[in-house]
Amino acid sequence: MTDPQVGILMMGIFIFTILLGYPIAFTLLAMGLGFGYYAMGDRVFDLLVQNTFDVMANDVLTAVPLFLFMGYVIERANIIDRLFFSIQVAARNIPASMAVAALITCAVFATATGIIGAVVTLMGLLAFPTMLKAGYDQRFASGVICAGGCLGILIPPSIMLIVYAATAGVSVVKLYAGALFPGMMLAGMYIVYVIGRAMINPRLAPPPPKEELDRPMGEVMLLLMTSFFPLAVLILCVLGAILLGLATPTEAAAVGSLGGIVLAAIYRALSWDRLRESVFLTARTSAMVCYMFIGSWTFASIFSYLGGHDLIEQLILDANLGRIEFLILAQLIIFLLGWPLEWTEIIIIFVPIFLPLLEPFNVDPLFFGMLVALNLQTSFLTPPMAMSAYYLKGVAPPHVELMSIFRGVLPFVAIVILAMVVLYVFPEVALWLPNTMYR
Repeated sequence: MTDPQVGILMMGIFIFTILLGYPIAFTLLAMGLGFGYYAMGDRVFDLLVQNTFDVMANDVLTAVPLFLFMGYVIERANIIDRLFFSIQVAARNIPASMAVAALITCAVFATATGIIGAVVTLMGLLAFPTMLKAGYDQRFASGVICAGGCLGILIPPSIMLIVYAATAGVSVVKLYAGALFPGMMLAGMYIVYVIGRAMINPRLAPPPPKEELDRPMGEVMLLLMTSFFPLAVLILCVLGAILLGLATPTEAAAVGSLGGIVLAAIYRALSWDRLRESVFLTARTSAMVCYMFIGSWTFASIFSYLGGHDLIEQLILDANLGRIEFLILAQLIIFLLGWPLEWTEIIIIFVPIFLPLLEPFNVDPLFFGMLVALNLQTSFLTPPMAMSAYYLKGVAPPHVELMSIFRGVLPFVAIVILAMVVLYVFPEVALWLPNTMYR
């Protein structure tokens, strides 16, 4: 077998092994070292050490644990409970008000943390039982929680965008600016959908009791002032500092972490146990992410060394595709890969296959990154490997079946695909803000 064929074999064995349920990070390391020893001999161990050092010393990736810590502090301080309740009261006159409140809370919480599992799990414990108790359709409520929880992949400060920036050599600041409008667009499409469905079929989302509708405006404003606005100000300060060039993402993440601690203290929810738990969860998640990066970069380096990237690149170039056809093919491959793989492997292993092809097909790397970020929403929502559905099932009441959750998320998958079509047709949705701010 030629080296490129060995590289393709390596990829096939990796995907097959993942489908068997083996841990992804250690599978990547084992595959990289095994095939690397075949291709490079003892030098593969030097490559592993170098990749480990590069991950630990990467200035861009330093922001990851800081954003994680900010999210865990906010989560442990029970700030999201207040946020959901206040938005629910403020949106009480809107059809499907509880679903709208859940989506807005998910978007805000996703902005604060970017951890899909944490958002879906917390909202599954907080909002999902409340929606079911209020008479919401089980599938409808499931789709709202799962789809809303995945917005953290796209909405800044997305950890996925940080990893894409490190992989593609694109500015994190420009990616954050580019993702702002697509993220708001997708969240807005979700909200329009749930309101429309509730107007067509009110039984899916019964209106709240009359006593909840009679709250004075002063009480509503007080709830918003003490829950929504403080967290919104913290997020806007972090994102504003990044987008205006006042701080690097790492510096802004550090300030955001401090702001999360201050906010928890103001709410009298800061305790030594909660702070220690947040530090522990941050360290555990960061270690997992770092091992994933090390394994992915080692695997990708060996795959490229064997000529796997070149072989796939040449096959695509020889197909004589047009720009739109190339983009559709790339996104279809990423969509399919999202079933068995985590987004980290897709970004670090497979996206670099397409990056050298962006220039021949005249595709902006920033625009491509926005399409990938939108596409990766589906990897968490598409059965049978919809991880957000499994997160929700893990905390849902026993009578909620996994198939009901799967059926509930399918309309939101269609909305994501529609959002990608809108972005194809109107690329300025993603490109206008970064091109205007950073000429």
